[in-house]
Amino acid sequence: MLPLRLSTRLHPFRPRLLLALSGYDRGRLLADVGAGITVGIVALPLAMAFAIASGVKPEAGLFTAIIAGFLISALGGSQVQIGGPAGAFIVIVYGIVERYGLANLLIATSMAGVLLFLMGWLKLGALVRYIPVSIVIGFTNGIAVLIGLSQLKDLLGLPIDKMPGDFFSQIAVLWQHLGQTNWAAVVVGLACLATVVLWPKSYTMPVAPQGITPHLRRWAAHLPGTIVALAGATGAVLLLHLPVETIGSRFGGIPQALPAFALPELSWATAKLLVIPTVTIALLGAIESLLCARVADNMAPQHPRHDPNQELMAQGVANLVTPFFGGIPATGTIARTVTNVRAGAATPIAGVVHALTLLAIVLVAAPLALHVPLAALAGILLFVAWNMGEWREFARLKHFLLPYRATLLGTFLLTVVFDLTVAVEVGLLMACGFFIYRMGQLFAVRPLPPAEGLAPGVAVFELFGALFFGAVGKIEALPAQLPPGTRCLVLQMHRLISMDTSGIDALQQLHRTLQRQGVALVLAEVNPQPLGLLQRSGLAAALGDGAIAPSLAAALQRVPAAPG
Repeated sequence: MLPLRLSTRLHPFRPRLLLALSGYDRGRLLADVGAGITVGIVALPLAMAFAIASGVKPEAGLFTAIIAGFLISALGGSQVQIGGPAGAFIVIVYGIVERYGLANLLIATSMAGVLLFLMGWLKLGALVRYIPVSIVIGFTNGIAVLIGLSQLKDLLGLPIDKMPGDFFSQIAVLWQHLGQTNWAAVVVGLACLATVVLWPKSYTMPVAPQGITPHLRRWAAHLPGTIVALAGATGAVLLLHLPVETIGSRFGGIPQALPAFALPELSWATAKLLVIPTVTIALLGAIESLLCARVADNMAPQHPRHDPNQELMAQGVANLVTPFFGGIPATGTIARTVTNVRAGAATPIAGVVHALTLLAIVLVAAPLALHVPLAALAGILLFVAWNMGEWREFARLKHFLLPYRATLLGTFLLTVVFDLTVAVEVGLLMACGFFIYRMGQLFAVRPLPPAEGLAPGVAVFELFGALFFGAVGKIEALPAQLPPGTRCLVLQMHRLISMDTSGIDALQQLHRTLQRQGVALVLAEVNPQPLGLLQRSGLAAALGDGAIAPSLAAALQRVPAAPG
């Protein structure tokens, strides 16, 4: 892992699109247009489904995919990343809407945009990669469980006006209404789920298929399974007059135009009230977008690697602007980014085309959304939730130590039972606590066996690892380990790689204790970092001339003579 280096200079605003346009040609344009149209079609049902599951109208998801998707691609630091509403935000947005209202969600999203921009501008993008993977897997799996649970209402066609926000209340409400299951909705939802699961995926197709069947599957894979499922379910509802709830029956349809620009009313009192939602949106947006960008880098090594700080600034601009048009939080989306890469995207132009494709669909075909059954969207989101979770990690837990298992499971359970903010906070505290304990265990104080010619009354101990606040207890216990008659303690420090101020304080306490006992303290082969701290703290001067030796042999020569 590379060391973390934070520069005092601010990060310049330099979108990757400017670099990508250098040498842009017709071949790249055709590749980007084809990939952008493909991703736009894939994004259509997902944008509506994410919005509905978040407790807002479907057009909010479409407007977010259009506006935020355009801005993230045009201003971002990744070559192929696609931005828009994401499944990871469903639980967060639903909770904020339920607790604070839609207007305050828009304000919190804009404030989170400002925070994201500042994170990138101050070059804090590298900090996100230092969040332990156990925490990321834990809250991702927890969010996936909550997304799946939230879709059971529409999948079963239950007549519930509003679902509660917490886990146990949702289970209780679903159980109470289970007898009112609409079996037509169940069939539609499961049929859509099966279609999305079984439909050929472009990223699983062979490069050069042989035979008619592989060619047909490859051809079919160009049409997203979500669109096939949505079109089939909508047609079935229209032709068979199935008694299921649709977008039209619940929301009245989708407007055929973008909303007007409107500034939300913001006051200092409201801003203070929304601190936690703002930080939650910004933190999750940063994590998801940079994780997605890293996935894109691994999938498309031929492209330049992403710029995390520029990506955060673009995410900030997108989340600042989108709520002014009624949009919800946006971030990088792994499923659409993977589709973009597999479809052959060459530059961020593909993301711009994806946003324009969605805009064209809204302007032309919005009335068709009236008949889309909500059970179909629920089936699609169940597939999204399943793909979102890293379920194999639970089976692999037995191969890891207790700290990893406890952090992952703790974050997962806290995400499900409480919320993401609590889960990440507690998860980070657990990870820090385990790290401190582990580093403390790695530090050791070991006695060296008496060497030939060693003067009587001289004890030599060797220090290993890092002497920091979590390990000072081993230094404090050192005087009790000295054999009777010891008149000089030599600490061999060439394997002590670092030391903090608590370590210096422990050595000062050791020196004072040894002085009261009439025992001299000599240090040997001190590395540059501990030596600098010894000199700045004044302990080097307190030990006296010759008490810090360049080698163990030199230190033994400076041992005070035994009294006559």
